[in-house]
Amino acid sequence: MAEEAPTQAPTQAPASPPARSPTRSPPGADQQQEAETVAHQAVTTIEAGDDSDDGYGTEVDSRASTSISSSVRDYAFEHGRRYHSFRAGKYQFPNDDAEQEREDMKHAMIVNLCGGKLHYAPLKNPQNILDIGTGTGIWAIDAGDEFPSAQILGIDLSPIQPSWVPPNVKFMVDDAESPWLHPPNTFDFVHARHMCSSIKNWPKLLEEAHDKLQPGGWIELQDLEFQAQCDDGTLKETYEVSKLFKFIAQGLAVFGIDLLGIRKNAELLRDAGFINVEEKIFKIPIGTWPKHKIMKTIGLYMRSSIYDGLQAITLGPFTRGLKWSVEDVELFLVQVRRELMDSSTHAYIPFHVVYGQKAPSSS
Repeated sequence: MAEEAPTQAPTQAPASPPARSPTRSPPGADQQQEAETVAHQAVTTIEAGDDSDDGYGTEVDSRASTSISSSVRDYAFEHGRRYHSFRAGKYQFPNDDAEQEREDMKHAMIVNLCGGKLHYAPLKNPQNILDIGTGTGIWAIDAGDEFPSAQILGIDLSPIQPSWVPPNVKFMVDDAESPWLHPPNTFDFVHARHMCSSIKNWPKLLEEAHDKLQPGGWIELQDLEFQAQCDDGTLKETYEVSKLFKFIAQGLAVFGIDLLGIRKNAELLRDAGFINVEEKIFKIPIGTWPKHKIMKTIGLYMRSSIYDGLQAITLGPFTRGLKWSVEDVELFLVQVRRELMDSSTHAYIPFHVVYGQKAPSSS
């Protein structure tokens, strides 16, 4: 049985965006209307406002599971950033406090985008839920609140989750790409978000998930498609953020990771035997250019997530994968930062939600 993770200081998003996602209180009529407006724009066309920020600022293969022992707390450090030590080098991004704050901000961004929803799979009283790549544990904790009768297990390579969690939530240091030792038909729901930057062998992972889900259980994959897009012609070919995403993808490809793998996941779910596969694609603006207030906030989250995390998301792929020097990385990021703050470019990133069901038992 895994021990709980050590206590962490509470993490907060930058001052401008809301600190946490609005998942716990039921929406009123006005909130519901706002959520519907956001959902409509996120899947059609985001209405642009003026180019000012309007006050939206930013602050510039053996068993892989293990109890949280001292060995996995002995983090590795590189270029001034902290990385996981368990299966060191498998995940190319840091796990320090700054990165944890950024991950929690991404959670708030996604839940705002989805109108407070933690999932789209039509769950009915789930009893056992697995959260793959749980990170700070924020999704698992929210799921524990939403489903108080369910047992939530969050797994990650890093023991960075808090100790004060709902009684039905626990965390374990584990590698999801190693064989799963859970008995078949264990889980009602398997959830994975922001994992395309980490997983090398999706078919194998989905095969494991299919085997360990109960008949009638669901899996849901949520991920950003890191390719800047635009609907109104304001995105130039020289857009440095597009180059940023291209270089990150090239760097991760050296390690066998397809950053744009989310494009294939609906097909991979079907290949793994899942039925009733559905895919929803939303648009997340980069910056505060949208006219709608909530879309502005979502865009602020996205811009801040990239801007504040530029060092975190580039050092591993660029220096380890592409063999850039740290100096070359920092020089490249100067122009990226400048263009991120230019609200005249109405760029967005697609966000995919893909879910499918293990066939119910015929008996």
